[in-house]
Amino acid sequence: MRPVSQRIQNQLLHNKFVVVIGDSIQRSVYKDLVLMLRRDAYLSLSQLKSKGEFSFEEDCLVEGGRLAEMNNGTAYKEVRQYRTDHHLIRFYFVTRVFSRYMESILADFERGLKPDVVIVNSCVWDVSRYSREWAAEYRENLNKFFSRLKAMLPAESLVLWNMTMPLGKKIVGGFLVPEIQHMGPTLRFDVIEANYFGATLANQYGFDVLDLHFQFRFSLQHRMKDGVHWNAVAHRQITCLLLEHVAQAWGVELPNLDQLKADHPQLHENHTWKTATASAPARYQGQYSNERAFNPPAMPAIHYNNGPAWTQGQMMRQFDGFGSQFNSYGAQFCNDSIPPHLTAGYQSFEREPFYRGINNSAAAPYWQMNNLVMRPRNRRQYRPYTRERPYRY
Repeated sequence: MRPVSQRIQNQLLHNKFVVVIGDSIQRSVYKDLVLMLRRDAYLSLSQLKSKGEFSFEEDCLVEGGRLAEMNNGTAYKEVRQYRTDHHLIRFYFVTRVFSRYMESILADFERGLKPDVVIVNSCVWDVSRYSREWAAEYRENLNKFFSRLKAMLPAESLVLWNMTMPLGKKIVGGFLVPEIQHMGPTLRFDVIEANYFGATLANQYGFDVLDLHFQFRFSLQHRMKDGVHWNAVAHRQITCLLLEHVAQAWGVELPNLDQLKADHPQLHENHTWKTATASAPARYQGQYSNERAFNPPAMPAIHYNNGPAWTQGQMMRQFDGFGSQFNSYGAQFCNDSIPPHLTAGYQSFEREPFYRGINNSAAAPYWQMNNLVMRPRNRRQYRPYTRERPYRY
């Protein structure tokens, strides 16, 4: 994993619409993305624990949360949105991977603005709150969700299915209501089985899979005492993994650790980053081009094509999902569509022979080529920063 700075994230997600869908873990993923767009800092404990607040880092609570009834039930809703002239990030809280409420979310995308990146996970609530015999129903709902998502989204949209992170042996807190307390000791095993269903089906539909369960299996010191949630350090690592995955899918070269330390020495002297061997050596160590009309994306100049430079657009993207106050994003929030491509996806859970360490000890399994948690296949690269893109309405 490569650490990612605020500048890199701003450039990588420039003029992009990012949607995060899922439970409270995904809410913290959304919050860390928003916080990192604003400054290089970590989420506080109160920010991690808060839900349904009217505003977080100048975002807006659009629906549910404190605008409605606060509870721990399956009917709880929360829709948040962070918007600037060049960035749009939205979060939907869901308790089931496919339901009438999920259909309404997908209908919003179908009628309005299409997301460039969708980060989604729904698992823990699905396997614990609706039925003891959850497996067949969960697989069916996953099929419905992926099928509907693939039919609705344009081909260039990047969909990332986050596998659920490891649960603790003892789960406490608001999530484990009295009705499901008997499931506490075994829920972590159900999540492993559900992860396999979700990752397999996502890969079959051509979506990308990010195996957070594998990545954090040896980082349990960052899990909170309730056995479900994770601290700010873990969520910053998740953000870096997500952005690295997006950069790899779009053919963008991220700077190496030495360059990042030079840009932000204080941040990296105070925090230790876990790094892994990269899938390919860095091919460029120089400076970035400033020839674009706006701040350039985090990609070396050698990867730009020789076509005409981008210009500031005067057309506005329209969105009608949540009322007139969200109807436009300003003249500088330009649209950026290119011809569709075929998405082959990533897979990190193939049943490769694993190694048990020295002398066949009882170390945890390690799968070959899984050091980046994401497995690139021969996908046709989608490079959104290499040409001028026409507007779409």
